[in-house]
Amino acid sequence: MNYHVAILKKAYLELILSGRKTIELRLSRGRSPLIGRVQPGDGLFLKVSAGPVCARAIVADVRCYEALTPALIAQIKQQYNDQILGGDAVWEGMMDRKSGLLVWLREVRPIRLIRIEKKDWRAWVVLGKGKDFGLLDRTGV
Repeated sequence: MNYHVAILKKAYLELILSGRKTIELRLSRGRSPLIGRVQPGDGLFLKVSAGPVCARAIVADVRCYEALTPALIAQIKQQYNDQILGGDAVWEGMMDRKSGLLVWLREVRPIRLIRIEKKDWRAWVVLGKGKDFGLLDRTGV
């Protein structure tokens, strides 16, 4: 099992915590570095953009895409947006993406706020396997 940190805008994190948003969508202009690295059963920490880690979840399922077209992105929107909850402007801004994944979430729960030092622009960080991370020790995983 791998552990990950997903950085989210506050509004999306609130939708996940409320149970309304059950799929996280991550699309890339090139080949997504997450393809093959996110698996069902992985642990996911949810961090608000420019804020703390404040929730955790388990990856229930993953669907990867490596040859996206605007038509396929529109199909994904039509089929899954009731669980992704992206606005029209968000979808329009993603029409040039070429790969990515859908991540179904389960067992979402808030945790004690944890501030971590993260100074890069990555919106998803693969922590790796095992329980040897200080972040995990503080959440009781």
